[in-house]
Amino acid sequence: MEIKNRYAYFEGRIAPIGDAKVSIMTSALNYGLAVFEGIRAYWDPAQRRLLVFRLDDHLERFWQNGRILCMEPPAPRHAIAAAIAELLRREAFRSDVYLRPLLYKSTCEIGPRVHDNRCDVSIFATPLDRYVNTEDGITVVVSSWRRVSDAAIPPRGKISGSYVTAALSKSEALLAGADEAVLLSESGTVSEGTVSNLFLVRDGVLITPPISAGILEGITRRTVLTLAAELGIEVAERTVLRSELYVADEVMLTGTATEVAPVIEVDRRPVGDRTPGPIARRLAKAFDNVTHGRSDGHADWCTPVSL
Repeated sequence: MEIKNRYAYFEGRIAPIGDAKVSIMTSALNYGLAVFEGIRAYWDPAQRRLLVFRLDDHLERFWQNGRILCMEPPAPRHAIAAAIAELLRREAFRSDVYLRPLLYKSTCEIGPRVHDNRCDVSIFATPLDRYVNTEDGITVVVSSWRRVSDAAIPPRGKISGSYVTAALSKSEALLAGADEAVLLSESGTVSEGTVSNLFLVRDGVLITPPISAGILEGITRRTVLTLAAELGIEVAERTVLRSELYVADEVMLTGTATEVAPVIEVDRRPVGDRTPGPIARRLAKAFDNVTHGRSDGHADWCTPVSL
């Protein structure tokens, strides 16, 4: 994903992107002591505005995850929300946008610790259409790397250091000719993708691994669960075994960047007839309508920013 921008929110103000720099001595860089969010804003050309999707939920998770590393953002939540809106107005992107808020330990010292450590917030934005091929579907392989457990680096925290595993797994998948990787938990059950949650369909039931499988508490995952219930799709949150991926009627990955991405192949085994399945298509359409303001419901999920 190529990043294109002119500004960033940095040290309490909107600054030129070239001025948003941290020291090579920061604890964030040396020890991975940071948490981040991925937020989407969708372009509404009819009203010339961006719709920031589930901003309040993302900022709530941002604050919660900061507490895991004993961090409190240096500005109140409403100020961070206002900074996001101002950053979008300054950039004036007339396309779908991805935002990356980062809460990081900015103290410069030798030795890792999470308490009594100064922290700062940075935010940048960049145009982003599709992160993966949501139209035709994607291929995945089960990674040889395991999802880190809550007893090591809490997966729910979106902690920067934990994404080393995601990077190893993503490269493993790409080098094997696949688009994405699926990670198993330390106990060997299905967890999630590198940057996305996982769903599968068997006999008309939409199934997703539980939080205890070492997954991120995904906001898109929560959205899909809500939309599925409204569409009358039966949902089950339960343990998923690797072999179930091979016999599933449908598989899909969901996430802020990923959106709703049908999986058409797992470990070189076809999923269904190697085309996006009917439940994935229904969910993707419902998700697209909500995020672009074309749905009668869930207007509260979209925060408008006029340009």
